[in-house]
Amino acid sequence: MDSNQAKQHNLLGSEAASERTLYPYVTGSSVVAIKYKDGILMAADMGGSYGSTLRYKSVERVKPIGKHSILGASGEISDFQEILRSLDELILYDNMWDDGNSLGPKEVHSYLTRMMYNRRNKFNPLWNSLILGGVKNGQKYLGMVSMIGVNFEDNHVATGFGNHLARPILRDEWHENLSFEDGVKLLEKCMRVLLYRDRSAVNKLQIAKITEEGVTISQPYALKTFWGFAAFENPTVGAEGSW
Repeated sequence: MDSNQAKQHNLLGSEAASERTLYPYVTGSSVVAIKYKDGILMAADMGGSYGSTLRYKSVERVKPIGKHSILGASGEISDFQEILRSLDELILYDNMWDDGNSLGPKEVHSYLTRMMYNRRNKFNPLWNSLILGGVKNGQKYLGMVSMIGVNFEDNHVATGFGNHLARPILRDEWHENLSFEDGVKLLEKCMRVLLYRDRSAVNKLQIAKITEEGVTISQPYALKTFWGFAAFENPTVGAEGSW
């Protein structure tokens, strides 16, 4: 191999080594979360779509982070696993100090915003929208961060189609004194609407709760649905066009 061929080989090798994720492969749909009287509630279904095919139906997309936080994710499942690995390292490093303190939800959310924005600046983003909620010292915290680092806090947040279909419901019906039972009913209403309208949703969901006492994640269960609406039975009635 002469010098020109070697140089060309090295250039090709460096290009292959710096490939980026240009398209997410296995993805999860919406996550919805709210503050309620005693803490935070978060809901997500368990579907994992390979393109437009609902390939996996047991993907857990809500995870506890440390002692005070829970994390939910939409988007690329493998990138979510990478984020969880980084957070495990962060929590382990924090615990090694053994100083009686532990990272709260505000600190973990701040870390996530920096991670997502850093990867975006490298043109190698993590293809996820994240929701981070938690309770520490009696203070409830709920925030989200997008794949390019856009972030905010609110009393209720959602990702994916939930931004368009669930948050209008939450704006009308959420209030700060929601009981646990009413909060679960409100989240189930949002998830039912998403199930009807989002092709990537699956009728198998989990609801996570975090309070000062700790994290509880429900067993997967299905919602009661009704598909007999006239608009579902004949969706094209009155439509105009060649189809």
